[in-house]
Amino acid sequence: MRVPVSRRAVLTVGMASALVGFTRGPTAASAPASRGPAAPPAAAATNGDLRRQVNAILATGVAGVGAEVVSPYGRRHAFAGTPREGRFRMGSLTKTFTAVVALQLADLKLDTPVRYWLPEVARDITVRDLLRHTSRLLDPEIPALTSAEGYRAERLRSYTPEELAGAALRLGRAPEKWSYANTNYLLTAMIIERITGRSWAVEITDRIIRPLGLEATSAPDESPFVPGPHARGWASFGTETPLNVTLLNPSMAVGSGALISSVRDLSVFYAALLGGELLPPPRLAEMAATVPASGIGIEGARYGLGLAELPLPGGGSFFSHFGELLGYHAWAGVTADGSRTAVVYVTGDVTGATMGAMSALIEGGVGGTR
Repeated sequence: MRVPVSRRAVLTVGMASALVGFTRGPTAASAPASRGPAAPPAAAATNGDLRRQVNAILATGVAGVGAEVVSPYGRRHAFAGTPREGRFRMGSLTKTFTAVVALQLADLKLDTPVRYWLPEVARDITVRDLLRHTSRLLDPEIPALTSAEGYRAERLRSYTPEELAGAALRLGRAPEKWSYANTNYLLTAMIIERITGRSWAVEITDRIIRPLGLEATSAPDESPFVPGPHARGWASFGTETPLNVTLLNPSMAVGSGALISSVRDLSVFYAALLGGELLPPPRLAEMAATVPASGIGIEGARYGLGLAELPLPGGGSFFSHFGELLGYHAWAGVTADGSRTAVVYVTGDVTGATMGAMSALIEGGVGGTR
């Protein structure tokens, strides 16, 4: 669920080399985008470029890759080792969804102390601090995410938000002012429930998933399954033996990383968000107002409210989020006006080479001319 430490740093040791049940050869197709004119003849070449980028990611040793790029000229996608339009655990891309729901609530003022809604949080932090990762809160350890033994023993364990929040609040404070923590979005989910009287999952479903028609997106509560067509998740936990980790109770990631989706649904979501369909202009402006976030590990990176802002190599920037939840890694990018999106996910362990290839795909997708 963490953001990438670096585009080139090795995030995990070892990698999955095969995915049973799906063909490793890439497939690709293009279709008109829901907005903008039909693709010109040159779009065929760019679709081939996407296929090559997916192949390059696969060559870094991951088990499977899926990607989609949408521009005013059309929609392109490519898959290798994963089913077409397959679903996956999106990890921390969930945070953008949670931030949107929080910003939709008229009763939620960003500079209100968190203890106003959650008296058990006896710290001088605001809702804005939670959404921006400036609370200096820390995360408790989750055994199922840290070792093969922990996964086997606790993959079906259910956590309550109160249990996780209590464990986090017993920890110290991060030394840095900007410090990424899933606890921030767990507490945000708890605030959403206190304000609305309904669960975070229900609010996500009714406010985002259904209105946008995101048929492959779901908030699974405590269900350990990935519904519908999907690639298996693989993790090596620092060993040379990949373990099938597809089965996982995601209750430890409420608010921060529990959602399941597809590349198409995520393209629709981020385009709708930056296109102004989910938030009124003042709230969207607050979401997109960023502060330096050196902890992301990318020079010039900034973070707003559930959105990172990353620089493009040729100048300018784009909005983005990275997500990871045991065996699945996803990255989404979108232009400031929502006219271009790029989404990629992989199954298996990632290395610095994987992150570099994923970054190239995202930057090319949002910064391209086709």
